[in-house]
Amino acid sequence: MPEDLFGGSNQWFLLIPLVIIIAVSFLMKRRKQEKNPQEIAMSLLLDLNANQKIADDFNFQQRPNKLKTGSWDRNSMKIDFLDDVTRSSLSTFFKMAEDFNLQVDAAKRYKSTIHLSGISVDKLKGPLTKAREGLGEWLKTNTEQAGPGAGRSGCLGGGFGG
Repeated sequence: MPEDLFGGSNQWFLLIPLVIIIAVSFLMKRRKQEKNPQEIAMSLLLDLNANQKIADDFNFQQRPNKLKTGSWDRNSMKIDFLDDVTRSSLSTFFKMAEDFNLQVDAAKRYKSTIHLSGISVDKLKGPLTKAREGLGEWLKTNTEQAGPGAGRSGCLGGGFGG
């Protein structure tokens, strides 16, 4: 009888549960909550930058993407460290983004582009630009004050797996 790849079938019983545990841990891993103002501002700015690309590509897409609102959903009540203009721009933009996403959902649900005709992407760009500029300026000022090495270190958050 030929031996299998690992020299015996008993090793499969050890390998398969290990692979399943690793796969489940990756699937169940949740994004860490932002803990300080720099992380909150960076998270919001990353969503805004992604939304800028979505808005720029909107008219050229047959099936438009929804705008990202996850960071706002997690952090909208924690932005009192920002100036009034930036807070207002963020609030305005993300309210508009929610409406935009509802219209995109309706268009996808009914498989009709007529729902997209009422979307004015140009209206999004004003608050989006102001919010990006305000967050960028706040990050520049406050990252310089905190100095190098402030916040998370490394691409995985300083430890194995984030």
